Formats: sequence, structure tokens, C-alpha cells
Amino acid sequence: MPKLKKHTPTPFAAKDSAYDSVKADHAVDFIQCLCHTKGVWAGRPFILLPWQERIIRDLFGVVKPDGYRQFNTAYIEIPKKNGKSELAAAVALLLTCADFEERAEVYGCAADRQQASIVFEVAADMVRMCPSLNRRVKILAATKRIVYLPNNSFYQVLSAEAYSKHGFNIHGVVFDELHTQPNRKLFDVMTKGSGDARAQPLFFLITTAGSDTHSICHEQHQKARDILEGRKHDSTFYPVIYGADEGEDWTDPKVWKKANPSLGETITIEKVRSACESARQNPGEENIFRQLRLNQWVKQAVRWMPMEKWDLCAFPVDAEALEGRVCYGGLDLSSSTDITAFVLVFPPLDDQDRHHVLPYFWIPEESVDLRVRRDHVPYDVWRREGHIQTTEGNVVHYGYIERFIEDLGKRFNIREIAFDRWGAVQMVQNLEGMGFTVVPFGQGFKDMSPPTKELMKLVLGKSIAHAGHPVLRWMMDNIFIRTDPAGNIKPDKEKSTEKIDGAVAAIMALDRAIRCGNDTRESVYDGRGILFI
Repeated sequence: MPKLKKHTPTPFAAKDSAYDSVKADHAVDFIQCLCHTKGVWAGRPFILLPWQERIIRDLFGVVKPDGYRQFNTAYIEIPKKNGKSELAAAVALLLTCADFEERAEVYGCAADRQQASIVFEVAADMVRMCPSLNRRVKILAATKRIVYLPNNSFYQVLSAEAYSKHGFNIHGVVFDELHTQPNRKLFDVMTKGSGDARAQPLFFLITTAGSDTHSICHEQHQKARDILEGRKHDSTFYPVIYGADEGEDWTDPKVWKKANPSLGETITIEKVRSACESARQNPGEENIFRQLRLNQWVKQAVRWMPMEKWDLCAFPVDAEALEGRVCYGGLDLSSSTDITAFVLVFPPLDDQDRHHVLPYFWIPEESVDLRVRRDHVPYDVWRREGHIQTTEGNVVHYGYIERFIEDLGKRFNIREIAFDRWGAVQMVQNLEGMGFTVVPFGQGFKDMSPPTKELMKLVLGKSIAHAGHPVLRWMMDNIFIRTDPAGNIKPDKEKSTEKIDGAVAAIMALDRAIRCGNDTRESVYDGRGILFI
């Protein structure tokens, strides 16, 4: 069986963290003293597979300067039959019996008691198969409790009905099949403040993909994706997702291997091939195959902007070279405590030119640190690098933004400023008083669909230049799209779990730039008509 020859610390380790090989070795050695409990593996030593060993070494070996674990939450999403229950049981026993925590309280949670009992039964069998552990552990099968007698630590099964019970002093929680949780109540009770009295609590969440995009599991899935793809940063959260990407061929054995790291070990390729063939013959089984075998959220809304295409449009934008040129603004105020975005779009001078984009963003100064901690978005880094500006106080100072736009008007020929009618009445009047032409812009399908589709066309054709602005990139990556029966589209702020204000402002500005241009060419909508994608 393959082993991890040399451990490379996780890229999610904080800058001031360290890798303690002694602690990592201790965790790995404890687990590998246990035995598998089922099927042809029963009775054989639990030798960790490479993907399992990496998780264990990262979770128990990456430590903060004070020596305690860096990661408090691990989100492990992986298809069925890859050894989830065995790994979860081993982690539960490690936290209970070998984590050097006095009177540790470790809980196994699932949607119902029967589901939660699956990991418990595996853990109990592991204890029975290990003589040295069996002498020190008492198994209370009737109450689903395992007690480690030397320090009176225990592992206890709970189900979703436990949300009404408070007062836990948690050292560890193992959530099995998080996607089956009927609501977030149990999750919140077990993870929100319940481990504050412990030095290094660990919430071990392990699951297969689900189908409810409004569930607590999908919320954690999305956070894990955001961290893996660089949209968020949280040094306490450890994300692992094995699965097929959207659009990959679900019938391709290479995709099966990518999604199933234990393929050929705990699951045979023949079993996956048989399930795939059944799904091909019965279309009703396709989503089940993709969810359980390839770990895809089959009903998940898909981000709209292909970011690899967006990144190819990171052409330089020289603000000084654009001075005096015709441009159009898009203004999205959001709320006084949130992000305000103002984006300028410069139409091309000729067929060889591109649309150039200059974005500006503001947030309240006093909320920066709170936002970084709460949202795990690097506002502080963006502020330091000049990609986002702050206004004094705990709300956005609209007067400051008005003066900033007034100064931009002295540098650039701002023909029009499009704005979302919501909450912009006073600023609109003030901008009009400064001499700007300000036009209201509806947020429905009628107004938003044409420029949203045109933005995609420009990105795919590399006909737009945005200089790779990180805040605008983050917002473009956050966009989810709503479609009406006629095929019209618009950004959906409700489905977009993060901010998209700059993207909306850019779309509004682009609409005005396309319609009005440099006054030397007709609107592309008039000449070509609306683009349908």
C-alpha cells in the first residue's frame, strides 16, 4: 500500500505556524495501531492512504506559536466508499484517547441517531480489536458512549434532536454526512462557542456532496471552495474537496480517479464502472452517480464568469494615458455600511482597441478589521495595496466619494454615470449639481441582460482590459446569474454569496459605453442587435 514518503506542510498554514513532526507522527502512529473493521479489510492494520495521512499530519502537526493546533475546523468532502467512516472513527478515538486532554468531550453527530451510530460502531470495533486500548476503554453500547478510563474522556453519539441541549464543553466533534442535516441547529450548538473552554478543539466535518444549496453543508462547502480558490482566507479552517469539476465528462475513468483518491484500494474501478453504466442506461440515476461517486452538488448553482478567461483580459490599464478620453461610470452604493463601487469604462477608439476598465471601491475605516475577521476576505491587504479606499467612521462617507468623482471628472471625460436607483437620491442630486449627467439604471432583466451578455462576449473575445484588479476579480468570481423563461440574464445578488457591487457597476457602465460610444460610432445594440448566449 502506498505511503506518504515526505510530508510537505499544507499551503493553508499561517505564516507564523510551524510543522511539529513529533505531534504529527504521534497522531499517525496511533491511528495505524488500529485495525479496519469491515469486509476484506477487517482485522488488517489501518495503514493510512496518502490522502488520509496528509489530512492527519496537517490537522495534528501544524501548530501555532503557542504549540496548539492551528486548524479548529476540517471540512472533508469526498465520494462514498473512500473510507470516510473509518477515518472519522479513528479521529474520534484519537481525540478521545490520545490527544492528552483531561476529561475530553468528543461527540459524534449526524442527522439521526442511526446515522451517527455508524461511526460509533466502527470506533467500538476498533477498540475491541486493539488489546491495549480495549483494556483502557469502556464501551457503553446502549447509550452509544465510549469512555477512556485513564482520564475519564468520552466519545458520545448525538443526533439532530440535540440542538435543544446546551452546556457542552467540547474538545472534538465528528460530523458524519453533514449534507444530511435537516437544518443548522445542531451544527450551531456544537460549533458556536462550545469549545471555547478548550485549548485546541477540533470540528471534523466529513461528508459527500449534497443537493440542497441552502443547507449548512453547502455553506461550509462554499467556504471551503472559496479558501481553496483564494477568494477567502481563514487560517483555522482546513478544506479538502475531492470531486469532478463542473463540465467534466462523468463517464471518463480519469475523472473517476481524480474524484476518488481511494480508487483501487477501498473501492474497485469495476464497481464505479458498473454504477456508471447503470446511470448511462437509466438517466434517472445520473445525478445519483454524479453526487455519490463523483462528489458533485448536482443542483448547485454555477458561477457565471469563467475566471480563466477573465484572467486572460488582465491587460495593462494606464490611467494617465486615458486622461481626457470619453468614459462612462457605473455607481452602486449598496448601503452606507457596505462596499460602494464606482467603475469607469472607456469605449475603444477603433477596432484594434479594447474597452478599458477603471474600478474604485470604498468601505468604512472602522469596519475593516471586523470584515477581515468575519468575512475572511483580505480587505486590509487590498487597502494597504491601494485597491480599496476607506472613509472615516463606521459608515461610508458619501461626501468624500462625491468629491472623489468630481476630481475624476477633471481628469476624464465622464459623459454619463449610470446608477442603481436604490438609496442614491441625494448623491445623484449632488452629482448633478457638479455638472454630471446621471441616468437611472434598472436592475431587472430588461436593463441588465444586454450588457451582462455583452460583458461575457468581450471577455471571451479578450476585448476588455481590467489590469487584473483583485477586488473587481473577486466580485466577478462571485457572480451567480438568474435566467428568466425568455433567456434573459442578470446578476443575482441573493444567490451570489459574496459581494458583486463592482461587477454590477461595471455592467451598468459598460451598457452606457456600448450605447453611446465615443459619439463617432453607433451603438453596438443598434448595429448588431442584442447578443443572445
